[in-house]
Amino acid sequence: MAKKDVTDLSVEERLVNLYQLQTTLSAIDEKRAIRGELPLEVNDLEDELAGLATRIEKIKADIQDFRSAIIQKNEEIKQAQATVERYKKQLDDVRNNREYDTLNKEIEFQTLEIELCNKKIREAETKISEREEDLKSNEQLVIDRQEALAEKKDELDEIMQETKEEEDKLRERARDLETRIEDRLLNSFKRIRKNARNGLGIVYVQRDACGGCFNKIPPQRQLDIKMHKKIIVCEYCGRIMIDPELAGVKTAADTVEKPKKKRSSSRVKKQTKEED
Repeated sequence: MAKKDVTDLSVEERLVNLYQLQTTLSAIDEKRAIRGELPLEVNDLEDELAGLATRIEKIKADIQDFRSAIIQKNEEIKQAQATVERYKKQLDDVRNNREYDTLNKEIEFQTLEIELCNKKIREAETKISEREEDLKSNEQLVIDRQEALAEKKDELDEIMQETKEEEDKLRERARDLETRIEDRLLNSFKRIRKNARNGLGIVYVQRDACGGCFNKIPPQRQLDIKMHKKIIVCEYCGRIMIDPELAGVKTAADTVEKPKKKRSSSRVKKQTKEED
């Protein structure tokens, strides 16, 4: 039916189309449920790998910084050693005690600078060793996570291949059904379905209760639902209500067999005498 004619549909036809859309969408949900948590697990692994890549780059940058610092400290040591050698030569040419003490203090200061640089180098080498261990650990973690991701993706792809054709058919049917429902009602249904934990936007009456929230429905309300005169929603959960018969659903009351009528004892006795 063309989209422009949906406003001319009766309430019964609207409810039937809506319920058929619900069952189709529920079937799609079931297909998604088969995939379970796999898509989320794949996303989590991909995010973790991205985080590990960033961490590894940071570790490598730290190692490079420490190595650059060692090179710089080695240059400072060379300069300090050269200064010490120059001052030691100058000691032979001093003319008074003041110059001698000044040169000795400079030599002592440069010697302390050399010791400090060596200490910084040892600390940097320790840091490099620690960061290299971190690097190996994280690189191994990347390998493990990549293997896990490959397994999860293979498993997900296998499930997707099995369900894709059926899911595509269901999606096509859902799109077709949506064209048979007026926009206002369709938008309301989608909003209700989005907020519902079980994804049900339209439900039928079950044992005098709402099939969504299971709250009791007053008899007059149930009668209104059976009349199909207007769209009725549950006053508790807001879901659209449909009569089970209209939805083509057999309820427990319909399936219970009527008890066989018991033969009266007097009738049994009478039948027995006639046989004698």
